[in-house]
Amino acid sequence: QDQMVESGGGSVQTGGSLTLSCRYTRDRACVAWFRQPPGKEREGVAGSYFAGRTYYADSVKGRFTMSQAKAPVAYLQMNSLKPEDTAMYYCAAALSGAESACRELLPTRYGDWGQGTQVTVSS
Repeated sequence: QDQMVESGGGSVQTGGSLTLSCRYTRDRACVAWFRQPPGKEREGVAGSYFAGRTYYADSVKGRFTMSQAKAPVAYLQMNSLKPEDTAMYYCAAALSGAESACRELLPTRYGDWGQGTQVTVSS
């Protein structure tokens, strides 16, 4: 097992930026970022497929950028943050069907979840 370890969260004001890190020890075909806002279900944010493609949720396109996932670290650069971005952020690796898993960003298709890092955006 190769559990992911997230870091880099914090508190910022609207319009601010943060860079999250996801550390792991071996390369994966698809590594993705997810978030879980308070009282809501976990949702996909961005996924990096090893062949070079990166997929984003519509809500973060143009604001978030995920680096190509290559061990030992994958980054999520978050700009123009909004209060609705407030959530616990997690990274995970696809269990199978890496390219479709990266494209669909469904949490049920991922494993080796980290403990998460909290992002809070105040207005």
